[in-house]
Amino acid sequence: MGITKINILGFLDSIKRWQLAKKGFSAGKKRRVHSENATLQVLESSIWIRLALYLFFVIGTMALVVQASPDATFASLPFQGMFYALVLAVSAVAMFHIGAPSICRNSSRVLLVFGGIMCHLLLVRLVMGLADSGTISENYRYLFVPCALAPMFHGILLGRTAGSFSAIYVSLIGSMMVPSEDVINYIIVSLVAGMTAVVCVLQVRKRIQLLRAGIYVGAVMVLLALVLGRLDVMAVFGPESMDRLQILGTGSAIAFATALTVAMIVSGLLPLFELMFNLITDISWLELSDLNHKLLKQMQLEAPGTFHHSLVVAALAEAAAEKIGANAPMCRVCAYFHDVGKLNKPSYFIENQHDGSENPHDALTPTMSGLVIIAHVKDGIDLAVKHKLNPRIIQVIQEHHGDSLVYYFYRKAQEQKKAEKEKVDKKLGNEEDLPKVVEKNFRYPGPCPSTKESGIICLADTIESASRSLSKPTPAKIRALVDELVSTKIQDGQLDLCPLTMGELALVKDSFTNTLRSMLHSRIDYQKPAEDRSSLTKRSRTRESDYEDSRPTRIIEPIN
Repeated sequence: MGITKINILGFLDSIKRWQLAKKGFSAGKKRRVHSENATLQVLESSIWIRLALYLFFVIGTMALVVQASPDATFASLPFQGMFYALVLAVSAVAMFHIGAPSICRNSSRVLLVFGGIMCHLLLVRLVMGLADSGTISENYRYLFVPCALAPMFHGILLGRTAGSFSAIYVSLIGSMMVPSEDVINYIIVSLVAGMTAVVCVLQVRKRIQLLRAGIYVGAVMVLLALVLGRLDVMAVFGPESMDRLQILGTGSAIAFATALTVAMIVSGLLPLFELMFNLITDISWLELSDLNHKLLKQMQLEAPGTFHHSLVVAALAEAAAEKIGANAPMCRVCAYFHDVGKLNKPSYFIENQHDGSENPHDALTPTMSGLVIIAHVKDGIDLAVKHKLNPRIIQVIQEHHGDSLVYYFYRKAQEQKKAEKEKVDKKLGNEEDLPKVVEKNFRYPGPCPSTKESGIICLADTIESASRSLSKPTPAKIRALVDELVSTKIQDGQLDLCPLTMGELALVKDSFTNTLRSMLHSRIDYQKPAEDRSSLTKRSRTRESDYEDSRPTRIIEPIN
């Protein structure tokens, strides 16, 4: 019965779209909508799934400690080892839940964090088992441990908090699986190497930087091995110096090889994990910033004014994001695509209208003009979904105008209504023919910006458009314009859902002002030199130059 009802409604919806298309009010196609799988959304937000993952982590930690090396601290005391493992695992869950609330809301992020820690601990257990069996020399036991694996993965994918959390708990829990006399040494090596990896991948924008991070981690491990006596550099100068030198060289090579292997594994698996967990790193954002994307190339050809506007908004947003520590590469890429919906009707937007060309809005009522302008947001979402753009780009397209008012056409509609009302008062018109001006019809559908990056792009878009109207821009004019527009957005409630603080907004305004000052700097009027026409038999060609070009203008003499 339910399926039949859905089919009937779908059939009726198709008929309505066909009727509207016949009248010229619709393209006859159902608009694409970006939506997530309902089942996945339920699983993602389910507290029971997260509790099950926490329980799996606690039980897995206890099992690893019980099956630890025969020389481990709690090898002969399994129940005491299980108790300490339980305490550490529960404290890890509690610290994660308290210290990273934004991450622990999503089941997939919880799986990524605790699954990564478990994989890391399994590798530690494997290395210790190989060392106990004699496969790995005792001198190199700790140099084979991939200390940077989980911290590097989590640092790149989820940020500094998750990376530091992993570095701390793989060190504490892993110390229960190593020989008792080396517990302190293991904690020091694992913790310092893990934190080094987290620091080195904070702003990774190229894959080669991951290899550089691996080199740094390897160097730190060698240095700590020397300091803690795992590798003895002084023994090189004593008896059996060649054997000691070989041990030192082999140990250093193993440390660097292990760290570089970890870096290469992380680099190779990043795209897979980004796809699986719906994440995107700065490396991927920079790959997405390629201006050869099909939509951007189409914008260059069909809407060059919008394309230039998007480039300037990208520069403004990226600089402001860097100022407050937001995601600058994301701001740049999202700004490139934020007005892509204007491709459907580029000539209806003033930046694409040339001097002397006919303005298509002259033939439309203000209400219809407002609808055309507002529609570019929905058209942008449609194009973004069609071209499979990242969901965060689609979110910015949807939010970059919030539910703000298309003030120009709203005011124009009010003026027309006022003029018609004056005619009615003079008995020259009918009161029933007065146009209805509803403010809601001139507002964007929203929602308002909900992230720092979306809020920055919303402000940058408005400020860039308004800055074009400045005549003879000065620092004071630019600053006043920025302050006024940001205050207007705040008063209109456009930033109510945005996590930008007042202190961050002050830094954003400073960044906008400085960037606009560098873009809108004034130039002196260029004056052409007087020509001695009596000495020229033909028309001379003069090269115009900017004020910065100090070379004199060269007059091309005619060739006789």
